[in-house]
Amino acid sequence: MTDSASQNGPAGAGAEPADPSPVPLDSVALRAATPGATLAHHLNAAGAALPSLAVLDTVIDHLRLESRLGGYEAAEAAAERTADVYHLAGRLIGATGEDVALVESATVAWHRAIDALRLGPGDRILASASSYVSSALHLLELRRTRGISVEVLPTDGSGGVDLDQLEQALRQPAALVTVAHVPTSSALIEPVAQIGARVAAAGVPLLVDATQSVGQLPVDVGVMHADILVATGRKFLRGPRGTGLLYLGPALRERARPLTPDVRGARWTGDEEYDLLPGARRYETWEASHALRLGLGTALTEALALGVDAISAYVSGLAARLRTGLAELPGVTVVDPPAAGGGIVTFVRDGEEPTTTVRTLRAAGLHLVAVPASHGQWDLGRRGLPAVVRASVHVYNDDTEVDALLARLARPTATGVPTPPPVPTPPSVPAVSEAAPPPSAVPPATTAAPAPAPTLLTGAERRAEVIVVGAGVHGRSAAWALAARGVRVIQLDRLPAGHTEGSSHGRTRMIRRAYPSPVWDDLVNRAYTGWRELEQAAGRRLVSTVGGLYARPARTSSTLRGPDCVLVDANQAAGIAPGLVLGADMVAVHDPAAGVIDAAAAMDALAALGRAAGVDRRDGCRVTGWHPDGAGVRVHTDSGDVLADRLVICAGPWTADLVPELAGRLTTVRIVNIHIGSSTPALLAPPALGPFSVEVPGVGLLYGIPAHGPDAVKVGFDHGPVDDLNRPPGPVTAAERAELLSVARRFLPAADGPVTAELACRYTMAPGNRFAVGALPAHPQALIAAACSGHGFKFGPAIGAALADLATGVPRPDLEFLAPAAMGVDGVPPGDWAADRVNPETPSPIAARTSEPTAHRR
Repeated sequence: MTDSASQNGPAGAGAEPADPSPVPLDSVALRAATPGATLAHHLNAAGAALPSLAVLDTVIDHLRLESRLGGYEAAEAAAERTADVYHLAGRLIGATGEDVALVESATVAWHRAIDALRLGPGDRILASASSYVSSALHLLELRRTRGISVEVLPTDGSGGVDLDQLEQALRQPAALVTVAHVPTSSALIEPVAQIGARVAAAGVPLLVDATQSVGQLPVDVGVMHADILVATGRKFLRGPRGTGLLYLGPALRERARPLTPDVRGARWTGDEEYDLLPGARRYETWEASHALRLGLGTALTEALALGVDAISAYVSGLAARLRTGLAELPGVTVVDPPAAGGGIVTFVRDGEEPTTTVRTLRAAGLHLVAVPASHGQWDLGRRGLPAVVRASVHVYNDDTEVDALLARLARPTATGVPTPPPVPTPPSVPAVSEAAPPPSAVPPATTAAPAPAPTLLTGAERRAEVIVVGAGVHGRSAAWALAARGVRVIQLDRLPAGHTEGSSHGRTRMIRRAYPSPVWDDLVNRAYTGWRELEQAAGRRLVSTVGGLYARPARTSSTLRGPDCVLVDANQAAGIAPGLVLGADMVAVHDPAAGVIDAAAAMDALAALGRAAGVDRRDGCRVTGWHPDGAGVRVHTDSGDVLADRLVICAGPWTADLVPELAGRLTTVRIVNIHIGSSTPALLAPPALGPFSVEVPGVGLLYGIPAHGPDAVKVGFDHGPVDDLNRPPGPVTAAERAELLSVARRFLPAADGPVTAELACRYTMAPGNRFAVGALPAHPQALIAAACSGHGFKFGPAIGAALADLATGVPRPDLEFLAPAAMGVDGVPPGDWAADRVNPETPSPIAARTSEPTAHRR
């Protein structure tokens, strides 16, 4: 007999039927309580869901307790709370706390349970086609080494286990049946209750892999007839990585024994004797992360408070909306089987590898994952799918994020981007190549001048959706972020690639969380996230976290603070960074998150990623001015005019030439750095030294970056004379070198060697050391990222993403404190451009097309 396919839905998925009218969830509040939800569209709960702030705080608080008391003492202090985790887990799956073991992962739980069965030659295992890769690999290895028999159960038209075939298979003796409630490779929901009833009737143990279901679907081991259940904490439970659950029913525990007993689960009673402790905890090991287990307890508490029925109703509804929307998109195929449900959706895009789809979406701030057939050969392999894209939603997601994904997928693939038809014109002036010499000095351009007669253009080569002026860290970040979203980008830089006349050259920069005001904290968080995402896209490490110290005379008020930053005296500072020697009259802010950015590698990575995404980079192409052209812009260059919907100006020291409203507010100063050798280089490298700064009375701010890679320690002053932009920065002078050496060696005694390298660069300073990031009030089709006052490199990827958001119509209210208007740029620039102004409320043409919602040296 065969149960109807409708029984495969959530209500019949192996748990008691869901409440038909659960209390609606407050997704706005849940989103606000999830720090990561504000940084990207995270649609990968089936991989690792975003934890709540409460979970994060629980883990960190216990780690701090361990640092103060010691690991054993902290565990004793948290013993009652740890014991509660077992009872919370039991409540969630319809068991008792005694039935649950806390382990490191679902795979560890699986291995310990299977090993406890002591399977041997001839033992027959029936496994669902939905089995996870690690489970299948373990079974195949046991077949090879222990002679067990492994049979994959057939599926029916719904995609789940064929119940009639299961009954036939159970007519022969079997040692175990194992089924994945929800596989990693699709949104299938196996009819576990019906499977369990048949398996129990045959007297065979049932192992349920609830890794992808617990936390998003009702799970009850009694209704499932499960003897073993394994699950992870990091997915829909929203717990920390490195946590998992193992359930073993009391009846099975009577005849199964752990293969590797540990002091945690057994008592050594004599020379050759030991007793196993009662309950499932006999499968645990003594060594474990108590902080992570407590974090899991907080996640379990939150899930139970919300109610699994309410969670299930919300995520299932949101995923169903996404599934419907995907099915309506040309070129997108939903590949979920008929028995799909819950919070997961899988699909493929015509003519595009799933890994490419995921990489493109990730660059656009949409986090999904590609699942290859190697993670589910019994499912994807047998269905002829080399890989799929998997989206998975949770309670912190909402309709706007579904809309954002659908809008992004509605755009053509990289191989099918339409281009505008060519405009018949005379031959164009060829773009300047990377080998072109630097342009000669010319009088500064001004946007206030009357627009010159337009140069005739040649179709797509002279037309972009966004023009980015400048190829420093912010220009490259913005160009990549835009192109990765499918926007046609032309990037212009006045000088050849690799020049040293701006502010983004050099090998290293500093990154830190210590900042003067909390208003910066969100942008700092976005910066750290942006660097991690850039590292992932580039496939290389770009940031080394080593901790930093920022010192000042004790008599002056503190200017730096930040998350996890603490004020230390000179003795404490010496213990943290013995390479930096402060006087007794000094105090310092210790920032454990401070680190070193490999700036040169980052610039190379941004350029390469931009090219791969389609950025049309034109170095040695000087912009001589620009003016509004209807709702767009016309940019004048020494190679001709270029039109675009939006203009992004990241021109560094030359910003005031292109934005004369800023001319009286910006000052460009000369900054020099030197690298100093040492007879004891270990004292000037991590962990003996991290990024640092010292407020030196009568001198100013000395800053430094520890020895990194082949480079010796780098030092510089955070001030300098006004620089002449009409001339390249000259070499470091003997006087500049001598002054830096003298001051640096007061605080770095180990810097006793020669100067090994030196360079000059430019800071573009603004009042209050602020930035200007956003649209020009008089011309909102033009955006700027300017005047970063010497501390802008660390924000590169975050500023690039922000500019991409703003250029495509995504509001960024978090950046209002850096808006150009906040720097006093609030009126029409010199010259009457009123007739050319666009309405600030006019939507971005790019946004209308996409329909998408919403180092530093010192």
